[in-house]
Amino acid sequence: MLKIIKSGLQTTVQDLGRFGFQKYGVIASGAMDPFAHRTANLLVGNEENAATLEIAMVGPSIQFEEDTFIALCGGDLSPEIDGAGIKMWRTVAVKGGSVLKFGAPRTGCRVYLAAAGGIDVPDVMNSKSTYLRAGIGGFHGRALKAGDLIPTHPVSPGHAASLLHATDNELEWKIAAPRYFNEPIVRMMKGRQYELFSSDSKEKIFSEAFSISSHSDRMGYRLEGIKLSLEKPKELISEAVSFGSIQVPADGNPIVLLADRQTTGGYPKIGQVASVDLPLISQLKPGDRIRFKEISVEEAQKRYIEQEQQIRQLKIGIYLKREEWK
Repeated sequence: MLKIIKSGLQTTVQDLGRFGFQKYGVIASGAMDPFAHRTANLLVGNEENAATLEIAMVGPSIQFEEDTFIALCGGDLSPEIDGAGIKMWRTVAVKGGSVLKFGAPRTGCRVYLAAAGGIDVPDVMNSKSTYLRAGIGGFHGRALKAGDLIPTHPVSPGHAASLLHATDNELEWKIAAPRYFNEPIVRMMKGRQYELFSSDSKEKIFSEAFSISSHSDRMGYRLEGIKLSLEKPKELISEAVSFGSIQVPADGNPIVLLADRQTTGGYPKIGQVASVDLPLISQLKPGDRIRFKEISVEEAQKRYIEQEQQIRQLKIGIYLKREEWK
């Protein structure tokens, strides 16, 4: 059980998303940084899709009602337990009654808290993810607030013993964690309507830096600084969009669609962010800047496969090591 003492800016329950319902207009939601979410779960022995707490910008204060094991992956928001700093991207043993707090962001802006066993909230359409605008999923369909008691699934004695062995030996898993920057170069494939844009816009999307607007959220990041335009006005039929689609509305300011994106869109799409670089975008905050670099579909697929192999190797390594400790 986790007790929320202080809510923070926005803390929600998320898994990898709500899929199979977009044809009914229900968005996917899910973790903004899927790599960090999955890795945190693996470090505490959970399934990759187990629910975690997604903590944004200003972290909460959380009291652990009983002994447990946690992992924090993603942006470094200066976490500490009972006043002592703790390491990111590793398994951490926590005593009952201890309090987790966060400070100023060092890198990134979102961190994922996985607790051994996973967050125990009901599934809504096969997912525990919170969709704030509709008020569904997660913990009563909302961001967490002071006084909330968040249940977690129990941990088996054998599971707990292997996790304790890991933390007692300060085992450092070799995780090639993403390096988060406040002006990353993000790889982008040309979008379906790329050729409809002016020559100037097609050149600037790859040569200029854009700023993240303060009018950004989990639905999408609005980019400012450089305006893009079509060669000539054109009406488009709405079509499906995905995580990382870059739309350009009439005002010329691109929008990178994120976890809470709508199911379809009618704005022209100049690009599509490569899946492997979605964590770099998801960890940006208002005022940060971003640059795009062209990548082919084939290269993007190759990088995605490499990332999946890395996660698979981590998963196998953790499993084998814990089998050894039983």
